[in-house]
Amino acid sequence: MCVMMLMACSTEAKKKYDADPGKIIYIPIDNRPISLKQTVAVAEKLGYEMVVPPDELLGNRDFPGNPDGLWQWLEENADLKNLRAAVIASDSMIYGSLVGSRKHELDEAELTARAERFFEFHKDHKKLPLYVFSSIMRTPRSGAASGHEEPEYYRSYGADIFRYTALIDKQELEGLNRREKKEIAFLEKLIPRTVLSDWMERRKKNFDANKHLIDLAKKKTFRYLLLGRDDNAPYCQTHLESRYLTKYGSGLGKETFQSTSGIDEIGMLMLTRAINERVNNVPLVYVKYNWGKGGQTIPAYSDVPIEDSIDEAIAAAGGVKVPRAERADFVLAVSTNPNGKTAEAMNAVLNDGKAREGTNYFVDTVNDYVSKGYKVAVADIAFSNGADNALMEEMRNRNLLFKLQAYGGWNTATNTTGFVLSTAMLSKMMPDGAIDDLLVTRYLDDWAYQANVRNIMARQLTWLRGDGYYGKLGDKRDAVSDRTTRLLERFVEQNLPPFAGSEYMKVIFPWGRMFEADILVGRDAEESIERSRPHIVSSRAE
Repeated sequence: MCVMMLMACSTEAKKKYDADPGKIIYIPIDNRPISLKQTVAVAEKLGYEMVVPPDELLGNRDFPGNPDGLWQWLEENADLKNLRAAVIASDSMIYGSLVGSRKHELDEAELTARAERFFEFHKDHKKLPLYVFSSIMRTPRSGAASGHEEPEYYRSYGADIFRYTALIDKQELEGLNRREKKEIAFLEKLIPRTVLSDWMERRKKNFDANKHLIDLAKKKTFRYLLLGRDDNAPYCQTHLESRYLTKYGSGLGKETFQSTSGIDEIGMLMLTRAINERVNNVPLVYVKYNWGKGGQTIPAYSDVPIEDSIDEAIAAAGGVKVPRAERADFVLAVSTNPNGKTAEAMNAVLNDGKAREGTNYFVDTVNDYVSKGYKVAVADIAFSNGADNALMEEMRNRNLLFKLQAYGGWNTATNTTGFVLSTAMLSKMMPDGAIDDLLVTRYLDDWAYQANVRNIMARQLTWLRGDGYYGKLGDKRDAVSDRTTRLLERFVEQNLPPFAGSEYMKVIFPWGRMFEADILVGRDAEESIERSRPHIVSSRAE
């Protein structure tokens, strides 16, 4: 099936692929599977040799990473033969990681010095294009939901801090009514002065570091600089700071600098731009939304309509949006709810697999484009943090799952759309079979695990002996891995029969929590199973 789809690839694109792709340095924002392993896998399907730092230098949930070690590693690898580009998360080089950017205790002088190292590095390696991405510090709505990824006081005062900054942002944009003025005065008294002072000081350091990166972009240090707005909302401190930073960099132009909603997908966007620019590929994208609110949907965790985020992602990745499908390299079909609202994939009542308003219309649209020979990528954003079961079951029933160029349904809407766009843009240069491999990865992660198995396993945690919970598995980690693997295998047998029984599988939890999983398949799974004997044995091996 994938072979037939790839027969339509242009001869020019195939020639570009057949030439020696070379190497790309990639320093991710942390070591999560989506940040590192799954992003790298897309470029490797094109034949690129991805040069990544050793895991001990990268940040995770508990360890902030090693900026000095990363700078040394980058210098040691900057002169590799056939090195085409470097795609670098500045958060890793300045703070150690994304989580490190929120919890560090570094002074501003140290942060500035680390940011300035980009200038010195570029001066010594002028022929190496630098594609750099950075996060604008997030403003989570809830202290409880932020877990261990914020300063400890955010657990108690996070919701109040969010509301306070939302009112500050709104006050600047359109003013406050009498009730809101009273509320902001109340919050100023409620939130301890030391807490609010620490929070705003952290933000100022992040803001100033991003301003310094923009200054470096003005000096042509970077081939491209992309600032991502981590979890945010239409009114919040992240939204306010982004406005000022965008204005500060306004003279650069979108061919050099952008600010966009999202962060976890931005490594993939920058990697795609680096590859597209290397082979002079400018993908043409036609975007088709579900009926109803469509592109004007403002998803959870975002501050702007999804149409704005998609347009920014297309430009950042090096593509061009076109007004008609017949002019496009592919159609990006975006599955939004007609009412413009998003929910959580773990909501078993809403995400129960039953067709909702708009489900059949959207699948009809996808089927129509596919049947007419268009290449189609699906961005599944009706729910956050997992696939839409109704959509996936209908696409499975109509035999559409492996007729797509790309699919995504993970984390936030902007995470999904940015990653899907990037994968679809690069797919025309991929060898036979690669598209299906990448589709399987997303179906296992976004549909099987995130939207289904994760929810079941979360409810079954109390069955297992030991201390541990959803956000910190503790000594239940091995047992959860074993049980999750069994549940995933069962889901695959029922929903992905062409794949079922063909590979070993094992699910592990690299950050010691259930929110993200690393799903090992084939040789990776077999090796992991062998290493863990006799403690964990996959159900298939039994």
